[in-house]
Amino acid sequence: MTIALRLAGKLGEDFMLDVALEVPTDGVTALLGPSGSGKTSVLRALAGLDRIDGEIRFGPEVWQNARVFLLPEHRRVAYVFQGIGLLPHLSVRGNLDFAERRARPGPFRREDIIERAGVGKLLDRMPARLSGGEAQRAAIARALLSQPRLLLMDEPLSALDGDARNNLLAQLAVLLADIQIPVFYVTHDLVEAERLSERTIRLVNGRIA
Repeated sequence: MTIALRLAGKLGEDFMLDVALEVPTDGVTALLGPSGSGKTSVLRALAGLDRIDGEIRFGPEVWQNARVFLLPEHRRVAYVFQGIGLLPHLSVRGNLDFAERRARPGPFRREDIIERAGVGKLLDRMPARLSGGEAQRAAIARALLSQPRLLLMDEPLSALDGDARNNLLAQLAVLLADIQIPVFYVTHDLVEAERLSERTIRLVNGRIA
C-alpha cells in the first residue's frame, strides 16, 4: 500500500508548487529543502489544512481529487508543528487525556507511549514549565495518542539547540523506527533526514529536485 500525491497549484503571487510522489505506508519519508521550498505546503495538504489542486490517495482511499476533499478529522492524521502546540491551560497529563478522548481505537497504548516519549516525570507539569525538548516530547506523545494513521512532523527540532537537540534527535530515531505508521518529516537539515528516514525527497522552489 502507498501514499500517492500529485499537487500543482499557485501559492501566493510568485510561487508554484508542482510535486508528484508515491511512498510506502510505512517508515519515515523526509522532505528536505531550504525555507520556502514547499515542504510545509505538502504537509498541510496531506493534513487537509490547505487545499491545493491535485490528488491525494492513502492506499485505496481518495483523500482529495477534483470531486472529493476529505476533512482533516476524517483523515486521522497527527501533526507535530515547529512550535510546541500543547494546550497551555492543561498539564502534560491533561494534554494526553485530551488526545485520548478524541481518538478512535488504535494500536498505541498510553503507558507505552509515555515510556517511549520519556514524559513520565512530566505529567503534572504545565507547558510553561517545560523546556523546549520536554515540550516537543509531550507534543509527540499527544500526537501518537490521537491514534493517527499518518504522522506529520514539521521541523520539530528547529527551536532547539545543543544538547537538547541532539538528545531529542536520538530519541526520535528510536521512536520513529518502532512505530508502525508512516511518517512525513520536514527538515532543512541533511543530518536529521539521514538519521531518521528510510527515504528522502528533496524540494527546491516547489519541485522535486
